[in-house]
Amino acid sequence: MTEITTPASDARLDITVRFNETVLSPMKRAFIGKDEIIDLFGIGLVGRENVFLLGPPGTAKSALVQDLARRIDGQVFDYLLTRFTEPNELFGPFDIRKLREGELVTNTEGMLPEASLVFLDELLNANSAILNSLLLALNERVFRRGRETRRLPTLMVVGASNRLPEEEALNALFDRFLLRVPCDNVPPEQLADVLDAGWQLDVRTDEWSAGAGGKEGHLKVSVNDIRQMQSLLHEVDVMTVREAYTDLVHRLRHAGIDVSDRRAVKFQRLMAASAILCGRTTVHPSDLWVLRYTWETEEQQEVLATLVQEAIERNVDVDEPARHPRSHSNDAPDPEALARDLERVSARFAEEDLSAADRSYLRDQLSVLAGRCTWVADEQQRLFLQQRVEEIWKTTGEST
Repeated sequence: MTEITTPASDARLDITVRFNETVLSPMKRAFIGKDEIIDLFGIGLVGRENVFLLGPPGTAKSALVQDLARRIDGQVFDYLLTRFTEPNELFGPFDIRKLREGELVTNTEGMLPEASLVFLDELLNANSAILNSLLLALNERVFRRGRETRRLPTLMVVGASNRLPEEEALNALFDRFLLRVPCDNVPPEQLADVLDAGWQLDVRTDEWSAGAGGKEGHLKVSVNDIRQMQSLLHEVDVMTVREAYTDLVHRLRHAGIDVSDRRAVKFQRLMAASAILCGRTTVHPSDLWVLRYTWETEEQQEVLATLVQEAIERNVDVDEPARHPRSHSNDAPDPEALARDLERVSARFAEEDLSAADRSYLRDQLSVLAGRCTWVADEQQRLFLQQRVEEIWKTTGEST
């Protein structure tokens, strides 16, 4: 389990210590193998950005959000979207009493417009009937219906799906989730720990439901505490990493990863949030770690992780204080993930009418993946992957 240490010498940052101790750390003890997601929840809350979870059902996505809401003392709204979900199901029906008086006013009690945390499962089932209202709520934290407009108290929206968008309209929805992270079943060696932690979580959930609160039930932070951390965002000094960050953005673009100017500006909020959670008001090179989770496609994950880690190691001071634990290398690369990524690249190279720009992008991806293959610990797997890289290079008509 990764713990965040926060010196918080600035009194305004005292809340970050309590947030880590009463929210993030207990959640990591309760949800084995979900540290990565929980850390990103912290970044999303402080950075005022939404988080997208990619993974199959049954991997604790809803339970994570519900547990987070209990620890923040905020109202949560969760809903499973279908192709037939109507606006009333998310935002509430019209108030009948007001309707009789000729006013169109929405009764939002217990619905999305009143929630501090929102979880939308099967997000990409959203249909055109709810899309416009949803996009406005996600991006501007505003609910608009007819002449009715109101600000939303939403701290963060978590969306989940077992697939990535395939339609243009859904790309706009996906774009509202700046942070993206896989949520899978844990490896076999962690299953026993998951069973133990899951049993204890069930007990605590029953106690909370009964009003007992459990041993940690009284340890909460308020919505105002979160807003206090958010208010510090623009006081964080991001200029300290401007050169390293600009260089990384150029490298990402060169590798074919689309980083628009708008997204490049917003990524600074994520780095500032990382600094705040580490008890700092200055961004350090290690805070670049958050960019690992800004991929658009699954095949970009390994490439992005490699380029971001290279940028960190090239610029970080070994004695850097209060370094976020996620800034350290993300363990050895996953051989299976590398093999899948190599097959995707190979399949793309085999496509007819591939443009010169696409071929250049694929060559850059293959170069990065080849570098990752050399980090695989198991010799047999490493040799197999390196051989596969050589085979793909030959099909391109080029050599390494």
